[in-house]
Amino acid sequence: MLRLYGGLALYGVSCALLVEAGLGLEPWGVLHQGLAGLTGLTIGAVTIIVGALVLLLWIPLRQRPGLGTVSNVVVIGLVMDATLFLVPDARALAVRIPLMVAAVALNGVATGLYIAARFGPGPRDGLMTGLHRRTGRSIRLVRTCLEVAVVTTGFLLGGTVGAGTVVYALAIGPLAQFFLRLFTARAASRVPVAGGGRAILRK
Repeated sequence: MLRLYGGLALYGVSCALLVEAGLGLEPWGVLHQGLAGLTGLTIGAVTIIVGALVLLLWIPLRQRPGLGTVSNVVVIGLVMDATLFLVPDARALAVRIPLMVAAVALNGVATGLYIAARFGPGPRDGLMTGLHRRTGRSIRLVRTCLEVAVVTTGFLLGGTVGAGTVVYALAIGPLAQFFLRLFTARAASRVPVAGGGRAILRK
């Protein structure tokens, strides 16, 4: 539970920091920002609404949500809005570039944490895997098509596409894989003590 909610909270913070950096958002963030500008809602509120709508698409795909799926819809958007309210605007490029890099790295940590918790995928990841199963197309192709579609739509609506978008696209895969392995290995290293009911950490 700590990994799940800690990971989702960090994910929300990282997405908000990308917004603050103003150098380009992750693909779904571009769509959320574009819709926020169009509707006048906060980007966190739009994130929650879009997540809920994507979750409805799971029904024809016969996907089953878990606690992590539902929590993903709510927690990330709330944390994003809270972070944007608390963090002062970054104006200088010398601040915005490190902020962008830190946001992408933190997103990798967050992704590894909440996936390692194994409480179910986020709504957008579940949409990707559901389409993969129903269409028979590769995960790579399905993900690429989805992200190109949301980036294009978000950009046309006024979302920010830039260096941050490119850095995120190139770095998030390796970062998420590294931290997922790290957190999964730590969880696997804890084994029950025979007859004691406690856990020990293998050296």
